[in-house]
Amino acid sequence: MAGKYFDEWVIGETLTHDIRRTVTETDNLLFTVMTHNPQPLHLDIEAAKASEFGQILVNGTFTFSLMVGLSVGDTTLGTLVANLGYDKLVMPKPVFIGDTLRAESEVIGLKESKSRPNAGIVTFVHRAINQRDELVCQCERSALVQRKAS
Repeated sequence: MAGKYFDEWVIGETLTHDIRRTVTETDNLLFTVMTHNPQPLHLDIEAAKASEFGQILVNGTFTFSLMVGLSVGDTTLGTLVANLGYDKLVMPKPVFIGDTLRAESEVIGLKESKSRPNAGIVTFVHRAINQRDELVCQCERSALVQRKAS
């Protein structure tokens, strides 16, 4: 499904994204190594076992990236000009290897662009939820989105 244009969005609209993703050990390891993150909780099973969590924690920046990625097909695919920022990022629950995440997005703001008459700013709240229906990540994303061609 392609993303929507600025003029198609309505404040309060909420989308539940169809794609879900089970996080694997490879996902966590590759993302952690690619980003040069030496945190033992993501890489060292013995250190992770000795922590209060008792197991490897999935890299939070992977969780954030996956949450946004799960939303793109329904929100901004093909209509995005640029992401303008991410705000109010929270991770209230940890993600573990084997967790299956789903995402939902809510439109909380629409603003005309002063500098680009062919686009507007859509502000989303993205949420990632695990298989236990626990919120594991949330943020606001401001995206500059094309208007529908007249």
